[in-house]
Amino acid sequence: MLKKSLHTVILLSLIITCKAQDKEPSVYEVSRMSFNEGAFSEISPVIYKEGVIFCSDRRFSAIKDRKTFEGRRLYNIYYAERIDSSKWKRPEEITSERSKLFNNGPMCIAPDRKTVYFTSDVETGKITKKRNFKNHNGIFIAELSGSDLSALTPFPYNNPQYDVGQPAISIDGKILVFSSNMPGGLGGADLYYCESIGGKWSTPVNLGPKVNSSSTESFPFFHPSGRLYFSSNKPGGKGRLDVYFTMLSHGAWEDPIALPDPINSSADDFAFVADAGMQTGYFASNRRRDDDIYGFKSLIIRKASCDTLVENNYCYQLVEENAVKFDTIPFRYEWNFGDGSPKGIGPVVIHCYPGPGSYLVQLDVVNLITKEVMYNEKTYNLEILDVEQPYISGPDAGSQGQRISFNADSTNLPGWNITQYYWNFDDGTIAIGKEVDKTYTRPGTYNIQLIVTAEPEPGGVIREACICKNVVISRQP
Repeated sequence: MLKKSLHTVILLSLIITCKAQDKEPSVYEVSRMSFNEGAFSEISPVIYKEGVIFCSDRRFSAIKDRKTFEGRRLYNIYYAERIDSSKWKRPEEITSERSKLFNNGPMCIAPDRKTVYFTSDVETGKITKKRNFKNHNGIFIAELSGSDLSALTPFPYNNPQYDVGQPAISIDGKILVFSSNMPGGLGGADLYYCESIGGKWSTPVNLGPKVNSSSTESFPFFHPSGRLYFSSNKPGGKGRLDVYFTMLSHGAWEDPIALPDPINSSADDFAFVADAGMQTGYFASNRRRDDDIYGFKSLIIRKASCDTLVENNYCYQLVEENAVKFDTIPFRYEWNFGDGSPKGIGPVVIHCYPGPGSYLVQLDVVNLITKEVMYNEKTYNLEILDVEQPYISGPDAGSQGQRISFNADSTNLPGWNITQYYWNFDDGTIAIGKEVDKTYTRPGTYNIQLIVTAEPEPGGVIREACICKNVVISRQP
């Protein structure tokens, strides 16, 4: 009698050769928002209720314009409400006592959805009317009610000698990050943070050289995931101003990573915001000359659940039951496994086959007293089949910065005419193809999904299967 082992006794090692993809597919689809207006600028979107709050230097009315003494248009804050997937209501201005005389925005909204932090000019007196006077930005705190900002109070670290602005608040409301060119920074402007302690903001602290550079870092945004997005014009980017993100890990900021195209382009791309699931969001760009707000939606497919990859088990336990029951009988049991490998000796043997197939197992019994050989005392045709599933071939572990190859060559889906192999690497990147390469930039455990689709069946039904496995990425030594 043959018994299939419940446990794999010998682990098979697969040596896989995979080819790298020339370019990862885009994970975002981008479109220009319809509420942008003509030759004016729209920047700094904030997701709010059923729409977007943003800043614009558009005209006050058809016949009036708001400008500084030297002729620059003033920015103010607006809210555009979405009607459907493509249409928006006409933007409505969010006003305050500062709306007509000073720049207002960018802004962020605290977790209570009422308290806001917004950028505005610091000086308000007669000195602002002098021709050569340069006003600096500061942060102001206010209450948002409908389309009104009220109860304005200045941020305690505003200074008439330098800029403090573009605030971003953490999801728990305890950390405020902003951009400033205050003395002692690393570049033109750096990102700083303050902590809320006992209802007061602590002294600003520079985020440090991992985030800041000798160039300018600006337009921060805290995502609910803990990621801090910001823009920088440091060398090495795709354009003049690019969007990056970083995270706190073990008390230190990680190396920033630039977002892929089409978020970043050869133009200025900045002020990135996204919903909690990173499925939709907005950013500003001057890729069409003027600053406009663009929306994006993620093209990443990630299943809520996938089958866990089942490793194929080619190891079997072969048992001669009579010998096990009567182990005093002087016989030797010789197993021919049917795969060309040496015989196995004993009433119970374990053998691992090279792979799926049909194997003729034969048992010869030798009488140790008479030396008589009973050939083919028992025979059995063993059919070994792979599990029907997509299959992820590749390592279970690696290190950050290491190129890892995966393939789906061992996928076993009989009768499927497979049209696509889609990979979700659980870090905001995807790949398409039977053989792919991946480099993880951060340590952690990633749940890789392989989604396989076939040609439509009669009636238009498309068969789809998903499998997943974990890959542990360790910190680079």
